[in-house]
This record gives sequence, C-alpha cells and structure tokens, in this order.
Amino acid sequence: MANAPKPTTVKKESSSASNLFATLTIPICIIIGVCIFKFILGDAKNFIDDNPENLPKVGNYMGMAYKGGPIVPVLMGMLLMVIVFSVERFIVIGKATGTSSLDAFVKKVQSLLNSNNIESAMAECDKQQGSVANVIKSGLKKYREMEVEPNMDTDQKCLAIQKDIEEATTLEMPMLEQNLTVIATLVSVGTLMGLLGTVTGMIKAFGGLANSGAPDQAALATGISEALINTATGIGTSTLAIIMYNILTSKIDKLTYAIDEAGFSIIQTYASTHK
Repeated sequence: MANAPKPTTVKKESSSASNLFATLTIPICIIIGVCIFKFILGDAKNFIDDNPENLPKVGNYMGMAYKGGPIVPVLMGMLLMVIVFSVERFIVIGKATGTSSLDAFVKKVQSLLNSNNIESAMAECDKQQGSVANVIKSGLKKYREMEVEPNMDTDQKCLAIQKDIEEATTLEMPMLEQNLTVIATLVSVGTLMGLLGTVTGMIKAFGGLANSGAPDQAALATGISEALINTATGIGTSTLAIIMYNILTSKIDKLTYAIDEAGFSIIQTYASTHK
C-alpha cells in the first residue's frame, strides 16, 4: 500500500515510547517500594520504645510489614508495577476504542455499508478515532480503490481488501498488547518472591528453635511473621496481576472481535454489490 510506511513509522515511535516507559517504570517502582518500606513502615513510631529493632506495637500492621524483611520492598515495588502498568494499558486501550461506544460505532458502519455509503462510513471512522476506526478506515479506502481497479475480478478484490485489513490490524494491535507481558510475568514472579520470603522467614524461625538453651521466642515469632507477611504480599501481588491481565486481555479481544466483524461486513458488502 502506498500509505504503509507512514503508519509503520508512527507505530515504531509509539513502540519505542512504550519500551522507554517500561524501562523507567520498573526501577522507579522498586525505588518507591524501598522508600515506603524504610521511611513509612520502618518509622520508629511503629515499634515498642520507638526502636525499629524491637517488636512492632500491638496491632501496628505497618511495623509488622516492616518485620517481613528485605523482600517486602521488592514485593511492594512489584505491586506498584501491576497498578501502574494496568492503568497505562487501560488508557491505551481506551484510546484504541475511540470516542464513543464501540458496539454503536460498528453497527453504524455496518448500516452505512449496507446502504453503500462508503464516504459517510469513513467520516464515522474519523469521528470515532482509535485503533479500531483506523483499521476499518484502511479497509474502506481499499474498498474505494478496488471499485476503480480494472485488472482484478471480484474475488481478487475481496482478497485485496481482506489483506489490507489484516495488515492494518497487524500494525495497530501489537501496541495494545505491549507491556501485558510485564503483568503476566509479575503473576509468576510475585508468587515466587513471596515464596522466597516465606522460606527465609522459616529459616529464621527454625534458627530460633535451634539454640542450645531455651528456644528464642522473639526470633521464632519474627521468623514466622516474616514468612507470613511475605506470603500474603506475594499472593496479593499475583492475585491483582491475574485479575488485571484477564480484564485487559478481554478488552483487547473485544477490540479484535469488533475489527473482525466490521472487516467481514466490508468484504461481504463489496462481494454482494459487485457480483
């Protein structure tokens, strides 16, 4: 297609921006997690005698979380990553959907196609904006080109329109799925980091039992607390990541279905009006 290089360049620039966003977000979230752990959870007021070396005050959950050990800030950073990347994907998918209801837009385009009003359908795409509208508009442009193409039969023209829609989809859709891999990775990594914290906490707990004299109850309690805090934080991070990943993929699937539905309508309309 004559206009292929331009959208390709735009998508490459968007992809680079998204990669830069991911590269910056990951270390920033870890740093914020460390700061929260050290200055908020580790605030002396959360502990007996205002000493972070002592046990947390009764019912002070921030102090309890601080006693979870050095893996807690990493897990907190991962939790922040899930939140930040999920919000970023919601914004991107929202822009891809367009300015109005996607279902209403597709139905309106189908109605205009049925009346063979291609120009009005393209105008609706301009109003809607977003990835779905861009793909449909690309198919409509190809539709209009095929109407004046003298060297191809109807089947070849339908295949040309279908190929154009597929190419436009290939340019648009990967941007929607970018950074979803980060969320998917955090599903597993969050659980594994929580498990690592659980193991280190249990090592400390058994270390308290291994003393030659009476068991060190403080060391035992601290070790078990560290294990449970890391377990809870890891499970919470993974749970949120799974929920967000499934919600986002379902939204992308909805966009893909809308493109397929509209693309099928374009091809069927051309085939029925150019027999």
